[in-house]
Amino acid sequence: MTARAEETDRAAFAEEWRQWHAEKEAALAGPHGFLAITGLHWLDATPTRYPDAPGAWSSTPEGVVVELADGEELTLDGRVLRGRHDFGVLGERVSLFPAAGDAVVEVAKRGGYDILRPRHPDNGLRRNFTGTPAYAPDPRWARAGRYVPFDEPRPTTVGAAVEGLQHVYDAPGEVEFEIDGTTHRLTAFNGQAPGSLLVLFTDATSGVTTYAANRSLSIDAPDPEGRVLVDFNRASNLPCAYTDLATCPLPPAGNRLPVPVEAGEKTPTGPAPAARSVPGGK
Repeated sequence: MTARAEETDRAAFAEEWRQWHAEKEAALAGPHGFLAITGLHWLDATPTRYPDAPGAWSSTPEGVVVELADGEELTLDGRVLRGRHDFGVLGERVSLFPAAGDAVVEVAKRGGYDILRPRHPDNGLRRNFTGTPAYAPDPRWARAGRYVPFDEPRPTTVGAAVEGLQHVYDAPGEVEFEIDGTTHRLTAFNGQAPGSLLVLFTDATSGVTTYAANRSLSIDAPDPEGRVLVDFNRASNLPCAYTDLATCPLPPAGNRLPVPVEAGEKTPTGPAPAARSVPGGK
């Protein structure tokens, strides 16, 4: 490859990365993104009102219930909700987003608990967001790797950004790659797209230049020979790096790389999120 061709390839690589990062930042800081969250409310059997959402909310054996007073309403999938509404039993990591004016009220289940997370576009954390620092994209950190499936998925319990909360994921296998001649393996979870993978990890930069608790890396589905691209330039902060109102999972045991991965997103600027625990000993 000529020097000019190599320079062109590096420029194209950097531009693709900038587009990816801009899209990620736009989702994070969107009108109803994670920076718009104003509260993390743990629901129980007692109908409770919260200052950032209409209605009285409770968690029942039949699912999440809201009781809306006269003059209060929500909109879900084009349907206006008034009075009492039963959202049903939600699956783990499922979220519903009924609208309340220009806000939405996320109704979700995390770690086995029903929660409420209102999202308001005028939230100060969102308004004051100036972007996430990151290492300059470098093709050296786009590593050729291999997917090593387990004989069958392994249920894997991990901690959470909220003390006392746990998440359980099915791990279908591991991702193997080399850094400076040394082979590393990381446990992978299923990604959002069919066949894709998600890796949660820390490395020697964690707590130094990158967020201490975790970073995530999405990996496209392996090809028929199991080959994958492990592009650490796209190592991302989870929402818990920005707000203490997130319930992000922590990496599984063994997913700490002993080397510094000087690629991807760095620690966000601004105050560090405060430590949280599940209220009431839940």
